Amino acid sequence: MKSNKGKACTRERDFVYKFSAGNQHLVLTVPLKFPVQENISHLHGHLMLLHNLPCVIENDLKQSLNKFVEEETIKDYDREAEMALEAVKSGKVDINQLADTWAKAYKETMLEYAKPEETSWDEDFADVYHDLIHSPASETLLNLEHNYFVSISELISERDVELKKLRERQGAEMDKVMQELGKSLTDQDVNSLAAQHFESQQDLENKWTNELKQSTAIQKQEYQEWVIKLHQDLKNPNNSSISDEIKVQPSQLRESVEGNGRIYEEQRLLEESFTIHLGAQLKTMHNLRLLRADMLDFCKHKRNHRSGVKLHRLQTAMSLYSASLCGLVLLVDNRISSYSGIKRDFATVCQECTDFHFPGIQEQLEIVQKVVLKARAQRSSKSKKHHGNKNNGNEDKSKNIERNQSNILPGEFYITRHSNLSEIHVAFHLCVDDNVRSGNITARDPAIMGLRNILKVCCTHDITTISIPLLLVHDMSE
Repeated sequence: MKSNKGKACTRERDFVYKFSAGNQHLVLTVPLKFPVQENISHLHGHLMLLHNLPCVIENDLKQSLNKFVEEETIKDYDREAEMALEAVKSGKVDINQLADTWAKAYKETMLEYAKPEETSWDEDFADVYHDLIHSPASETLLNLEHNYFVSISELISERDVELKKLRERQGAEMDKVMQELGKSLTDQDVNSLAAQHFESQQDLENKWTNELKQSTAIQKQEYQEWVIKLHQDLKNPNNSSISDEIKVQPSQLRESVEGNGRIYEEQRLLEESFTIHLGAQLKTMHNLRLLRADMLDFCKHKRNHRSGVKLHRLQTAMSLYSASLCGLVLLVDNRISSYSGIKRDFATVCQECTDFHFPGIQEQLEIVQKVVLKARAQRSSKSKKHHGNKNNGNEDKSKNIERNQSNILPGEFYITRHSNLSEIHVAFHLCVDDNVRSGNITARDPAIMGLRNILKVCCTHDITTISIPLLLVHDMSE
């Protein structure tokens, strides 16, 4: 069929037009290749100009040309259709495969035949949660989340106690060994003991990491199943036990055991609010709040279940799937990890409470790393094609970038989503360099450009509140 179609594409036919000019009878013959790709009006004008034809035959020539092209095109279509039918009748074409191809084409191009879009589990759960958090069951949801939070906090406290005891015991053992160094013990004995201590710490940390991961997975599954069941029960008007199900007595709320110095001290906040209008003709109003606080205070949950904390959590939960999200800017280095600095502190806060809606912080960071590696590979391949050979300085820079393709550049940022933080839904991790830390920053600094791009993302993705470190530093100095 393809070969026949190819022959039809290269077939030529002669267009013959007879007309009279005075006593002369003339014939115009023009070879045309079918299917005709050129516009008929343009072809008609070209023939009139090329052959210097009289204007009295202009309209008749155009009608004849249109009629000829239309008739011959229909003949070609009919011929191809007959050949296709013969191929089906003779068994050269599988009729089932042909039917599947037609069905697929109709589903992809015709809206009435297209399959309805199937919502994912995450979308269904988001809709269910949004309905429940705006219903009388909202207090029940928050109380259940608080109980899960207390449970994870107690596990973390037990982990910290065990790790502290292990380090103290290992420190005492190392002190004894160091006292005997040079007498009955050698450097090899010290190194061997240090390796044993490191291995013991790794084993204990891995044990608690697995236990916390298992506990959060169980909590997430139980919570989501309970939310779906509660939503179904609320839809059933004949269910008389639903009123008891959404009631939570104060005695049912678990209070965490404060110990080992893990108490969040509440200090009096110093803040000042301003209202500004930006724009020349179409002014927009913005509310600014200058606040003395640690950036992570917007993320931490308080372990005591007070009404003020509960209202904060309720507001964050009710706006989780809304057009009024809250964001936070964290200043980080160029490594996508959670091993040091404020990245480690932020990850610790995220792990203190199970995220029932989004992947954990470590899973999100792994996804970001894969995206960065893919983007770097595409960017490097494009730059090699466009620029070719470069000088030595640029070669050194390109080699440095190739060695650290998993790192991001100053001014770039990545985003993580959270439902388990106190007042934050979205965290922007903005990469900054030493210029910001030293105070040598200009209006064209990558950090300023990155902050500008963050604000653009906020405007296009319904993030109406964003917290930014003052002067782009986390620690104020003289």
